[in-house]
Amino acid sequence: MKHRAYKEIDAITKLANLVYDDTTFPKQSSNFDEISSYLETHANFAFNLSTFDEIWELYLAG
Repeated sequence: MKHRAYKEIDAITKLANLVYDDTTFPKQSSNFDEISSYLETHANFAFNLSTFDEIWELYLAG
């Protein structure tokens, strides 16, 4: 959520903004499979899952 911004400057900001608005997104989860599965099957928005994989790697790198 720290990447939310009024103006989308990159894919990370876009995903953060989309997730923020999605009330059913598992925001407290740190489980890749749970979040990836949600994006694939339940998200009320479209997002490139390959890009999500890259963002996840950045998240793990911390």
